[in-house]
Amino acid sequence: MNIPEGKKIYFSSDNHLGAPTMQESRKREKVFLEWLEEIRQDAAAIFLLGDLFDFWFEYQHVVPKGFVRTLGKLAEISDSGIPVHFFVGNHDLWMENYFEDELNIPVYHQPKEFEFNGKKFLVGHGDGLGPGDTGYKRMKKVFTNPFSKWLYRWLHPDLGVPLAQYFSVKNKMISGEEDMEFLGEEKEFLIQYCRRKLESKDYDYFLFGHRHLPLDIQLNQKSRYVNTGDWINHYTYAEFDGQDLHLKNFRQA
Repeated sequence: MNIPEGKKIYFSSDNHLGAPTMQESRKREKVFLEWLEEIRQDAAAIFLLGDLFDFWFEYQHVVPKGFVRTLGKLAEISDSGIPVHFFVGNHDLWMENYFEDELNIPVYHQPKEFEFNGKKFLVGHGDGLGPGDTGYKRMKKVFTNPFSKWLYRWLHPDLGVPLAQYFSVKNKMISGEEDMEFLGEEKEFLIQYCRRKLESKDYDYFLFGHRHLPLDIQLNQKSRYVNTGDWINHYTYAEFDGQDLHLKNFRQA
């Protein structure tokens, strides 16, 4: 994709709408909607890198209620001709075809390569990549197993949704999150993942979320790893202007 002059590509992740409560999330949702409305003026494409919701599950005829303003704004942007791409995170990994059918937004379950103005990007949420985090990786296999999802669908939403939301907030193994502090380049699993990928293929940029930390790490003379941070504490996002990638902060409420 060649980016038209004056247009930009935007990357954002980790809103966790619904946590710790629906009421508290609405304040953060309002700021996120202001950001979406602002960037739509010059956006060539928008990438949401997962954990938009703190919990998401698609029953056959039901999705979790709440945050219709976000869904409506994304539908409005998509309908206007601006491509929106969504990567599932570890909190909304049970997303299937709702976004694609209702919002015309493609959904990705694995990292995916893109090329903008000759620059190569590898984009994803970031959970379960690289070394370590074995407890979460085992848990993810259980959660994504078709039989597990089939069993969960037998729970009535009035029981299944609150139960999942409770564990999503309380259980660190389910969330897959370490303490949200920089561990050093040799211990950050996404940095290790990026460096291993560079052994077999060149990339200009690696874009991930999941760690809730805004990070911009130079991996070698050509490649950078950028983590988009979150919309809970940092209100950060990444912006590619066609030539360079910048990590930015949106004003807080």
